[in-house]
Amino acid sequence: MLLALAIAALSMTAIVALRYFISSGFFAWLTGRKRPGQYAALGTQIRREIGWSLASAAIYGVPAGLVAWAWQNLGWTRIYSDIGAYPLWYLPLSLFIYLFAHDTWFYWTHRWMHVPRLFRLAHAVHHASRPPTAWTAMSFHPLEAITGAVVIPALVFVVPIHLGVLALVLAIMTVMGVTNHMGWEMFPRRLVHSRLGNWLITASHHERHHEEYRCNYGLYFRFWDRACGTDRGLTEKFG
Repeated sequence: MLLALAIAALSMTAIVALRYFISSGFFAWLTGRKRPGQYAALGTQIRREIGWSLASAAIYGVPAGLVAWAWQNLGWTRIYSDIGAYPLWYLPLSLFIYLFAHDTWFYWTHRWMHVPRLFRLAHAVHHASRPPTAWTAMSFHPLEAITGAVVIPALVFVVPIHLGVLALVLAIMTVMGVTNHMGWEMFPRRLVHSRLGNWLITASHHERHHEEYRCNYGLYFRFWDRACGTDRGLTEKFG
């Protein structure tokens, strides 16, 4: 059993690392096309980001591997593959539950990481990316990576979710994590400044966090920032 668990953890680590290289690599390529030269002088920083991100991939891979093994061999999780196991209306509801729960966890742990002692110990690694790039999204100190690695694996033991919806949650997490750090806004201005955009986090919102540190802590939604008075709006950098 220990060998099977180790293989599952190593396999998921490889998948997380590959997902990182594909997603960050694609958006770094897109940045080169849309903003030529934006990362030209950041080679040393990007190599450092990739190093920290590979360490994070290993940390994310371990609980993900354990969940995959437990789902396939023991049936302990609430992941289901039969589309008829729950009503169809539950599919979008479960998507929202997972995103909101993840966003809540991220907001409070991220804000906690800005306590001066913890910031110096761990979160400073992430903020050493000045400016952030498409390679920054997983550039975490191992202590911070642990806080991010446990939430989705924990949820699958509690909240039922279809396998396809879980894949969508992971895709949204990956895309928003990368695009929020690209250093430019890829989404249309009419969306970013719309009623819907006023509740969603994109690069225009998260860039301000990297500028001022003590604000805009959320990942997907601006709910907790607004509720807690930490929302300082969008960066002026992107116009």
